[in-house]
Amino acid sequence: MKPKKLRSSKQPTLRSVKWFGRQDIYGFIYRSWVKNRGVPHDQFDGRPVIGICNTYSELTPCNTHFRTIAEHVKAGILEAGGFPLEFPVMSLGETLMRPTAMLYRNLASMDVEESIRANPLDGVVLLVGCDKTTPALLMGAASVDLPTVAVSGGPMLSGKYRGTDIGSGTNVWSMSEDLRAGKITPDEFHEAESCMHRSHGHCMTMGTASTMASMVEALGVGMPGNAAIPAVDARRYVLARMAGRRVVEMVREDLRLSKILTKKSFENAIRANAAIGGSTNAVIHLIAIAGRIGVELSIDDWDRLGRGVHTLLDLMPSGKYLMEDFYYAGGLPAVLRELGRNNKLHKDALTVNGKSIWENNKRAPCWNRDVIHSFDKPFKKNTGIAVLRGNLCPGGAIIKPSAATPKLMKHKGRAVVFENIEDLHKRVDDPKLDIDERCIMVLKNCGPKGYPGMAEVGNMPLPSKLLKKGITDMVRISDARMSGTAYGTVVLHAVPEAAAGGTLALVQNGDIIELDVAKRRLELLISEDELARRRKKWKAPKPPLERGYWKLYFDHVLQADQGADLDFLVGKSGPLVPRDNH
Repeated sequence: MKPKKLRSSKQPTLRSVKWFGRQDIYGFIYRSWVKNRGVPHDQFDGRPVIGICNTYSELTPCNTHFRTIAEHVKAGILEAGGFPLEFPVMSLGETLMRPTAMLYRNLASMDVEESIRANPLDGVVLLVGCDKTTPALLMGAASVDLPTVAVSGGPMLSGKYRGTDIGSGTNVWSMSEDLRAGKITPDEFHEAESCMHRSHGHCMTMGTASTMASMVEALGVGMPGNAAIPAVDARRYVLARMAGRRVVEMVREDLRLSKILTKKSFENAIRANAAIGGSTNAVIHLIAIAGRIGVELSIDDWDRLGRGVHTLLDLMPSGKYLMEDFYYAGGLPAVLRELGRNNKLHKDALTVNGKSIWENNKRAPCWNRDVIHSFDKPFKKNTGIAVLRGNLCPGGAIIKPSAATPKLMKHKGRAVVFENIEDLHKRVDDPKLDIDERCIMVLKNCGPKGYPGMAEVGNMPLPSKLLKKGITDMVRISDARMSGTAYGTVVLHAVPEAAAGGTLALVQNGDIIELDVAKRRLELLISEDELARRRKKWKAPKPPLERGYWKLYFDHVLQADQGADLDFLVGKSGPLVPRDNH
């Protein structure tokens, strides 16, 4: 049978036509090599070519079911008349990677950006799951700005241990503290490991993975319902299939990512984060994503928009339920409806399904008010991310009120200083450590440059001698991040970080620090003259590794208040291939 004539002239806006629609030597090459896996000639007739950006990896346990999800996305693309082409990118698993997956978020985003731009793609579906895969893929895709839909892998089923629900991360912290305090045995500890993670999926607490899945939906870059459907629920596969169908239509409509990721959508996401008790990591990630698409977003926006927003969701680590319960109660649509009904949502923000966020959610039901509270009867009041300022963090620091101890939100105490993570591990359980529950623990050199990569170590373990006294929380301050599954009165992301010469580097044992969250203040109570004297003696640390990506990262990473992106990656580049010599 004679091959069907290519119809490149009918869809001149498709990027892929510049590859597959050519009637020359290069068109022969492009089509011929793709045909080697049995692709019929009519797949090159000008139909949209959709890339499926897959972060499947056996080294990323949260994402090990993504081969199955990709097949459902492919089916949807084919059903809508598109041509699916799956490709792998660097996968970031917080559970196994050292020193931290965050170190490689920007590298993975570069992989995504260049993979999309360099290939004959008209649109893309991003398969995201474990913590840093979501922001990395969104950052990379934002820089290229094609029609894009993100599909999250979904949370695990609830952990079950001896008749009670346990949550990933959150109960890891509590059980490890119980083990250190002698409250449980190593055998009980090991038993809980199998009980906690018992299905495919990412953390089923409101950790960073669940938070970013919620941000995908709140930003409008995911299909309605994206946040909470369990990974092993068949409805997750339906959502993936519908995303595949929809992205083909987005290409035909020229509905690019820049039309979805607007200032309004970011503001909606910030308020949604407050309402779900979301991870502090979302602050850094959303600022980085906004920077790639050309939207101005700052930590001050987080503080401004978080005021007057309540936590509606009773879910670990802020509460007791898990993501499975959240989905059955109505999921993020029920939360967005509460925000919209109380003037906390830009209702006209566009989403990937072509409708506004309010059209998608204005009739969303809530099936369980114990899990999802109403705005007028919230789970916790006024718990949006708070941004602190003062001489200890002139560029800002953040705290998550919903996970903190109320009585510690205004506190003055003596600093107990740990110079780095090794110093913390070495001394925190020393019986001779001069510390009590009124002290403030200070950890240095764990920011973007200092760790490097800004690891999730800000929720420092309490000294075992205090745990044995029944102490469960203390004020802790650092330039690090903390897992979204963690909890406590923890001040994070101090800017400038210690390794960049911030005031944090100058804190000494015995200094008095004052925290006042209501007034948004964090002060080191020593004189300016003493600070100046200490600063003269301070020496900048050497780069951790003088080669490869580590050196590139150390030399170019921005501070936490700027999203910890690399300075040369900020700002979108668009889909144009810089050199097309064919």
